[in-house]
Amino acid sequence: MKSSHLESFFSLSPEHVFQSVEILGYRPTGELLQLNSYENRVFDIKLEPSGNIISKFYRPHRWNEKTLLEEHTFVEELFQADVRTVPVIKDNGYIHKTSDNIFFSLYPKKKGRMPQEFLPGELRTVGKRIAQFHNVGAQKRFSFRQTMAAENYIPFDSLAELDGWVAPEVWSRYEEACELIMDFLISELNPDSFIRIHGDCHKGNLLHDGSDYFFVDFDDCINGPAVQDFWMLLSSAGPESAEEMNELLSGYSELRDFDDNELFLIPALRGLRIFSYAAWIARRWDDPVFPKLFPDFTTYNYWADEVERLESIAWTLNNY
Repeated sequence: MKSSHLESFFSLSPEHVFQSVEILGYRPTGELLQLNSYENRVFDIKLEPSGNIISKFYRPHRWNEKTLLEEHTFVEELFQADVRTVPVIKDNGYIHKTSDNIFFSLYPKKKGRMPQEFLPGELRTVGKRIAQFHNVGAQKRFSFRQTMAAENYIPFDSLAELDGWVAPEVWSRYEEACELIMDFLISELNPDSFIRIHGDCHKGNLLHDGSDYFFVDFDDCINGPAVQDFWMLLSSAGPESAEEMNELLSGYSELRDFDDNELFLIPALRGLRIFSYAAWIARRWDDPVFPKLFPDFTTYNYWADEVERLESIAWTLNNY
């Protein structure tokens, strides 16, 4: 059953996409554009007599109906609180199923550009926008989505999944660096302070519509520390990031207090991202798209570079 669902997902055809939205009462013209998405399959569909709709088909076995519903109701809650997001079209429900039991949702098409770099003052605005959705996120906790803590947090299992993928020449070094990073996070993360956060707040999920920024793709929303929604917006891990973070927090602090003690989590969160991202690629290797997207993943040079990045972070943590 699991294999057949994935095969249907990998081979999702335009005809299947059209049929799925037609059942819900939409009339596609036959024009379709597949949008960039590694994890899901996302399509921009032109409708009759005019307009477009975005259909998002979720990778099987990644989410269940409860976690998807919790995501969508959170985004709706943000939208109702005047936070700039794009909630699903909830006619006939938030979540639908194809004939092959693949979950999908429909969104209005909203145009926006991803920032390549931030102009002076823009990070302050972004910080205010993050504070707005954190004020909503702090009102309650997720019940079904993950919590960024040692118990049952999938990225903490990533190291075991990489055994056999990491080049054997650097495996012991890789393993040691990852374990140091995980031990640090397990020790220092404080679940009592967690709120509902975006979880994957990087430039690709932050768009500008010509008047202001708005956030998209809450696939990875979780219970976690506020700082997780900041560090991926920084241009680098270098000294210049301190000025960028100060600008983000200056805007954030206008609407919400921030615990400065969370800042020292950033190197470890960056390390967690590095090896959990590698494990995600390994888990998705059967998807025919992934070997094309990551052709160097099985090479020695890829893992040699990765271990140097992780060891640099582990060294930083050991010197706190």
